[in-house]
Amino acid sequence: MGSSHSTTPSLWWRLSWQLSLVISAVIGGVIVGLSVYGTMVMSPNIAMESEVKNAVAESIRRNDRGQLELEETKSLTTLLNENSRLWFVAATADGAFVSRGAIPPPYAAIAPITHLIRAADIRGADGIKEIASIDDVTTSLGDVRILFGGVAGKGSPLFALLGRAYPIYGSLLGIALPAIFIAVPWIVRSALARISYVAERAAQIDPPRQGSRLPVEGIPSEVAPLVVAFNGALERLEAEFKKRQRFLIDAAHELRTPIAIMQTRIDGMADGPERTRMLQDVARLADTAEQLLDFERNDQAVDLDEEVDLVKIARAVVADFAPLAIASGYEISFQNEVEALPRNGNTIALTRAIGNLVRNAIDHCDGRGTIEISVSASGEITVGDEGPGIPIEHQELVFQPFYRVTPRSQGAGLGLSLVKQIVINHGGQVGIHSHSGGTRVTVRL
Repeated sequence: MGSSHSTTPSLWWRLSWQLSLVISAVIGGVIVGLSVYGTMVMSPNIAMESEVKNAVAESIRRNDRGQLELEETKSLTTLLNENSRLWFVAATADGAFVSRGAIPPPYAAIAPITHLIRAADIRGADGIKEIASIDDVTTSLGDVRILFGGVAGKGSPLFALLGRAYPIYGSLLGIALPAIFIAVPWIVRSALARISYVAERAAQIDPPRQGSRLPVEGIPSEVAPLVVAFNGALERLEAEFKKRQRFLIDAAHELRTPIAIMQTRIDGMADGPERTRMLQDVARLADTAEQLLDFERNDQAVDLDEEVDLVKIARAVVADFAPLAIASGYEISFQNEVEALPRNGNTIALTRAIGNLVRNAIDHCDGRGTIEISVSASGEITVGDEGPGIPIEHQELVFQPFYRVTPRSQGAGLGLSLVKQIVINHGGQVGIHSHSGGTRVTVRL
């Protein structure tokens, strides 16, 4: 699932990152929403709270007489210049306090007791529009409590609240995001596991294994119609395949009778070039019909459990084809590294496969050179010739049914296809190596 993975989008990857992003966005939205709500219920002074506290913490000190005073630091001067309505009272724990700005009369009465109030949001009283806040700040003099106002609505309350709440949402995101990006892909993978299993089953379906169907149980309802439709397509393909197979088998059978009649009539003719040529044509037609019949029969179940001897089979094929090869102008040789090579398989099918390789060499090498058949100890049967060779662009195609290197080639193009089919049924492989000096076809069992 090689090169197809680079061009086909992954449903697992798409669902994983999209769901992870959606959940992350929801969490981020909740954090922002809560912060917005917080700005609505908390003091409007919250945006300026940090600036006021920092400026006071840097400037507050006691003079030589022990009195509180505010040093004209840069931060304090800048704060007062940028906020002309700002006022504040800074009180230490002993009740001493110092102030700046015009304190509204209602809050002036609170100034002496500021040190008693830890935190406050003062607003909403009748006749008073001024909003004030009280908060703590740590300074060189210890904890100082600040009552301030005149800056309501200035700055960005939302960012100020987010800045103050970062330990909460930072911890939340630190825990939630890794969990999301680990858990969501795992959940999606689990949900798609059954689909992956069905895909593996689909990849194992072969034309010879008729009746194979994909399981529908456990498949998500959104995908089940696709699996059902695929199974329906398999049924229709099998039905058409059986019709074609029956037709070809019946046609090959029916051809036997007229071919036999033609051969009988030709046998009764007087000897001569025309009779010889007609006999060759009828023999080729009969051989094509038998190959077609063998090709279709090979799809049917055969017994592959009998013990066979590859050396014995190859030697028998050489003995059968030697007269034909010699009569066609070839030399033929047989070599074996071992005296016997037992395997499980079907004698008739393997004999047909090796015979087709030898027949193919006889038909396509122009009657010259040596045809060599060898059996190795590792289970390789090789048939080599000294013919013109097969162009590299044709070497894999020659194993396809009805394929011929040149349109005028003898035969129907079924010999090598039948060889490959038989070898695959035996769990083996077929390899070809060809150049201008000859061709070697190797069967590995």
